[in-house]
Amino acid sequence: MFPISSRLIGLGVFTACAGLLASAYYFEYVLYMDPCPLCIMQRIAVLLVGVAGLLGFLLSRNQMASLLSHGLMILSAILGLSVAARHVWIQSLPADQVPTCGPSLEYMVDTLPWAEVLAVMLRGNGNCADSHWSFIGLSMPQWVLVWFVGFLLVGIYLLITTKNSKNAPEKV
Repeated sequence: MFPISSRLIGLGVFTACAGLLASAYYFEYVLYMDPCPLCIMQRIAVLLVGVAGLLGFLLSRNQMASLLSHGLMILSAILGLSVAARHVWIQSLPADQVPTCGPSLEYMVDTLPWAEVLAVMLRGNGNCADSHWSFIGLSMPQWVLVWFVGFLLVGIYLLITTKNSKNAPEKV
């Protein structure tokens, strides 16, 4: 078995994130499915994971930069995982326990301070409980949760292998 280089893995992560973001924009602009606040936060986390993958690809020759990019991937995946888990939880609530719908993102950005906009976006609202799409029985937030678990595992793998390559004896 030939090990896959961390450089190729970083490129694969970047490509997967680009595909996820492209599909999100397809759902929004072609299928007219407006994203809820938690969907937007998940997009940001996917973007951060993709940037970390791209940095890992571009800076793979520098061990410190690789470690930082893998750490960024792990942190971004944890952020995305927690947001996606909250989204899945909101979708699983009974109808009488779903939070009320809030104002649009544009309105919040225009009227509220950034910290409050971020807090409202991370809490989610009634719009987040709607599930208009599923594939093989999983809703969009559930699929995103699966992707973030994968990104987290890849980030951990890359971090461990990069650290171990530092401690490996040099070949003569």
